[in-house]
Amino acid sequence: MSVDEDSRRLAELGYKQELARTWSGFSNFAISFSIISILAGCFTTFGQAWNNGGPIAISWGWPVISLFILIIGFCMAELVSAYPTAGGIYWWAAKMGKPIHGWFTGWLNLIGLIAVTASVDYGCATFLNIVLSRLTGGAWEGTLPQTFLLFVIVLALHALINIFSHRLISLLQNVSVWWHVAGAVVVVAILVFAPSDHQSLGFVFGGTNNNSGFGDGSDGLPFWLYVLPLGFLLTQYTITGFDACAHVSEETQGAARTAARGLWQSIFYSAIGGWILLLAFLFAATNVDELNKQGGFVGAIFETALSSPLATAVFAISTIGQFFCGMSCVTSMSRMTYAFSRDGAVPGWRLWSKVDRNRTPVNAIIAGCVVAALITLPALYAPAGLTTPVAFYAVVSIAVIGLYLAFLIPIWLRLRMGDAFQPGPWTLGRKYKALCWIACVEIVIVSIYFIMPFSPAGVPGGDDFTWTSVNYAPIAVGVVLVLIALWWTLSARHWFTGPRRTVDEETETV
Repeated sequence: MSVDEDSRRLAELGYKQELARTWSGFSNFAISFSIISILAGCFTTFGQAWNNGGPIAISWGWPVISLFILIIGFCMAELVSAYPTAGGIYWWAAKMGKPIHGWFTGWLNLIGLIAVTASVDYGCATFLNIVLSRLTGGAWEGTLPQTFLLFVIVLALHALINIFSHRLISLLQNVSVWWHVAGAVVVVAILVFAPSDHQSLGFVFGGTNNNSGFGDGSDGLPFWLYVLPLGFLLTQYTITGFDACAHVSEETQGAARTAARGLWQSIFYSAIGGWILLLAFLFAATNVDELNKQGGFVGAIFETALSSPLATAVFAISTIGQFFCGMSCVTSMSRMTYAFSRDGAVPGWRLWSKVDRNRTPVNAIIAGCVVAALITLPALYAPAGLTTPVAFYAVVSIAVIGLYLAFLIPIWLRLRMGDAFQPGPWTLGRKYKALCWIACVEIVIVSIYFIMPFSPAGVPGGDDFTWTSVNYAPIAVGVVLVLIALWWTLSARHWFTGPRRTVDEETETV
């Protein structure tokens, strides 16, 4: 499909070609592959699986949950093929349902993308802290204020890179893919050849671990039905943000095919690469006591199994990968802000929907990054006796739940439409029914587990209950949903009509 054909298809959907359509199919794939970032999620949330299930939550949990996420990706690939717009899943929901569906989907998606940007860049700053501390022999202490300072610097750099040139972003997305591939290969090679000994196959594929405090092992039910599924959240944390292929579809050549292919392939290749990387972690995890002592922090593996220079190299490779990931998150978030504002849904929408002479949504980039910085302010503080800013994980939780709930709405609406749905060139055919049902059920189940307490001390009314151990996800998600619902009921339902056409309805010319 030529650029002119892409523009005509976009006009049929109601929009002028305002963004520069310079991205190749590979660049489209690259942005989602970079946002998924196995060099980010596999490192930063390894402890979630280690503490809740141990090796089996990783060696078996990763491929199983990846398969379910791939099914979600197939369902979304069919939708982006039919509707290749920057609004992505918000536009799909409004098209297949009513304005209220688009309203909730759009706000869940936008809030999720901003929160993902914040969490990824904060994770990057955390690992950069570690690298600086190791390189300076501890002179750089890596305190919470220092971490926040690095976070703001990283976020500002990502904003500047996105503002400077859409062509530069496209180039860096391609570089990011090869960094993730080469970086993962180097890390795996280091963990295979450098350690003096490795764990057994029995440990990697049959070992269990439970640092959650739930279950005494007498009947196995609490572990298998509650603790182990909490460990599966490692995969759900890591493999998200693949809707970026849709958000940049208006900048992608042949988007009806290439964006659909890029979406599911980014999940597929990340799942394979991430599994190999995680298995390398497990085989190198010979000092289990130290890993438990550090709360499942993946750095304990590198520090105990590798020499200091090699451990520093692994941290640095991950940090650079996370930098690329955050850069891609800003791109996706800004395009969603631009598209949602273009339809009048965001306060001050005229400002956020403007593009500059380089056809880049500069105001949307700046606004999203500022909000990301503001919602990360709780990370400046940690509860007494802890070094981790617990309250900040509400941002991470609402990011993942918000994004997957936003995925759920259009997938359910497509299922409800049945044969009335008009597919694009990439379609599931008759398989859509089974795949859409599986996707919906998986998202509901994961979202339920995600709002449950992670430790006995986080169970309200429990003997050991402390507010510092509370999983704030249900509170954060609940507040957001209530605010969105109130806004709709009291105001938006009177003026929000869904996507607004920016081309002549009769001629559909650009």
